[in-house]
Amino acid sequence: MNSKKCSGCGVFLQNENMTQEGYVLNLEDDLCQRCFRMKNYGEYQVVAKSNEEYLDIIKSVGETKDLVLYVTDLLNIEKDLLEIRKLLSNKMILVLNKKDVLPKSVKEEKLIHYFEEMNINFEDIIVISVEKNYNIDYLMSRIKVNQTSKNVYVVGHTNAGKSTLINKLIKNYSENTQELTMSPLPSTTLNTVSIILNDYLTLIDTPGLVDARSLVNYVDKDMLKKISPKKEIKPRTYQLRKNQSIIIEDILRIDYKEGEKNSFTLYISNDLKTKRFINPNHQDLKDLSKTTYEMKYGEDIVINGLGFIKIVNRGVVDIYLDQNIESFVRKSLI
Repeated sequence: MNSKKCSGCGVFLQNENMTQEGYVLNLEDDLCQRCFRMKNYGEYQVVAKSNEEYLDIIKSVGETKDLVLYVTDLLNIEKDLLEIRKLLSNKMILVLNKKDVLPKSVKEEKLIHYFEEMNINFEDIIVISVEKNYNIDYLMSRIKVNQTSKNVYVVGHTNAGKSTLINKLIKNYSENTQELTMSPLPSTTLNTVSIILNDYLTLIDTPGLVDARSLVNYVDKDMLKKISPKKEIKPRTYQLRKNQSIIIEDILRIDYKEGEKNSFTLYISNDLKTKRFINPNHQDLKDLSKTTYEMKYGEDIVINGLGFIKIVNRGVVDIYLDQNIESFVRKSLI
């Protein structure tokens, strides 16, 4: 097997089968055809990978003593953060990415305190925005403080912004011209990719863990672009009484079943259409799978891959959603 890897996604290059990962016309090429077409023509090609392969890579990272950056998307914080932390005994910095999509009124200190209360062992918790170049210098300074060797691994779920962060670090702090392939689709990075920033730091990108129950796996490319915020979210607040509903596109129905008048604030992409129904008998989206939540004071309903709904008071809420997509309740983030 050829030992050269694609500089964009990390897959081993081969010129024998054009239907397989890593195909190139010439083994001297640096990019596989898939990455080349994504970068130059915006042609996204989905590659189905199992989490077993990715978890094996994560476990191998755990066998090193190297520093790990765990990157997560503030709009779509994973439910299994603690479980991933348990897989890795390494020193770890939690990197909370995409601060730019949350309202400016959300204070960084409050976000950090929220994660500190989880009592998960992180060396640092750092809020950043790659898009706005926010706190990137601070992140670099903390990497230097916590490094145990030249190697620093970057892990996280798909679409959290790992490759985008690494490309920003390359641009800001290195003369290296390598660039990782970026796309809104899952499984863009297929194997580990090493990037030498300088004599003292080598970043190692890892494939994003695929969350099989995320909305991003069940929508077409046009809808994927709509659900992925490009700019600061403008929260939409609805005051609902019993038997009133909110519908988001053809994705989600929220029915307020029991309780006093209540406030529902949607933290989702501005591009998504929403509407409120006062008539309790309308049947829109009732063919989807129903889940009932008994909400306490100050809790969110999280829709994996979409965002979250902050609900202020107690009440009983039914949601209708594709059965393959995960939802869960947590203490309010904001």
